[in-house]
Amino acid sequence: MDFTGARAKMSSDSATWVLGLMSGTSMDGVDAALIRTDGRVVFDFGPTLFRPYGSEERLTLRAALMDARGMTERHERFGHLDEAEAIVTEAHLRVIASLLLQASGAGITPTAIGFHGQTVLHAPDRGFTVQIGDPVALKERFGLPVVYDFRSADVAAGGEGAPLVPVYHRALAERAELKTPVAILNIGGVANVTIVGEGDDMLAFDTGPGNALIDDAVFRVTGAPYDDGGAIAAQGRVDEAAVARLMEHSYFTEEAPKSIDRNFFSANAVKGLDFADRVATLTAFTAEAVAAGLRLASQPVSTVIVAGGGARNATLLDMIARRAGVEVKVAGKVGFDADFLEAQAFAFLAQRRLEGLPSTWPRTTGTPKPVVCGEVL
Repeated sequence: MDFTGARAKMSSDSATWVLGLMSGTSMDGVDAALIRTDGRVVFDFGPTLFRPYGSEERLTLRAALMDARGMTERHERFGHLDEAEAIVTEAHLRVIASLLLQASGAGITPTAIGFHGQTVLHAPDRGFTVQIGDPVALKERFGLPVVYDFRSADVAAGGEGAPLVPVYHRALAERAELKTPVAILNIGGVANVTIVGEGDDMLAFDTGPGNALIDDAVFRVTGAPYDDGGAIAAQGRVDEAAVARLMEHSYFTEEAPKSIDRNFFSANAVKGLDFADRVATLTAFTAEAVAAGLRLASQPVSTVIVAGGGARNATLLDMIARRAGVEVKVAGKVGFDADFLEAQAFAFLAQRRLEGLPSTWPRTTGTPKPVVCGEVL
């Protein structure tokens, strides 16, 4: 089972710089990052860059998410999907060009690009997952190998197609020499966790909602893309009965690995609440779902490392700590990059694909056997 990180004792001479990209389910923008890796070990971190989506771009992306619910296969494009794909592609072209300039100044020349694209529909139960964005445009503009469509091979093999970052989480945990078991929690639109155990033991799955329900509630009332720092939630009162109703969803009784789409959960249970109470209750729902997920670990987890947009929500982090009874650390405190971890992960996954190494396993996505993920241009 090739989870090997530091144990592989690979020489850094075999490593190369790879550029990774992520446009997450929070739809705030495009993250780009460079790492030096051989696909097994992370040797160095390079420059990073964030390109936010404008308000009109986000509106189009949100409309595309709604249209995507009607898709029956992954290559369909109708409604706002074509326009959204053009927006996603252009945003990636711009951020890559800017990051390559930074990299050149630092003497860094990447040898490949890991391009995730923007997920508009994740439906492994229906046999497909959809990430929009044109990898051919990236290949033609920059002349580098582009690894893309990371999820489809896993879904085709019977897996959930998510989460994909656990093998990178393990590499980071080994680099930082973290005491195991430890949980690495990424909170984007959806929250996913990797529980890194002793030896090669690793369990990964989506815990449930991340920022999506919170962001949507805030956007509808204020037009802001998210609850900055958790300030609105901090002013509200959590309706515990509503949290309990939300936690009655059958997803939380399913065995891991498991995954969900951004729009999997409904916020109907909080409709009658005042705005701040609604945001506070949805924030508590995310935290309670994380706590329920941690209870699936084979060994008790005492420390949770948090990355992603949710790492900037102090109210959410406090709720996770109290509801799960764990110590919560922001990724930066242990040497991880909380904001660019997923972009770095897709650089790592791209290099694994180029090396012919698997990126998913039965206990990370539920696939029957390890799967090499990604297509190459």
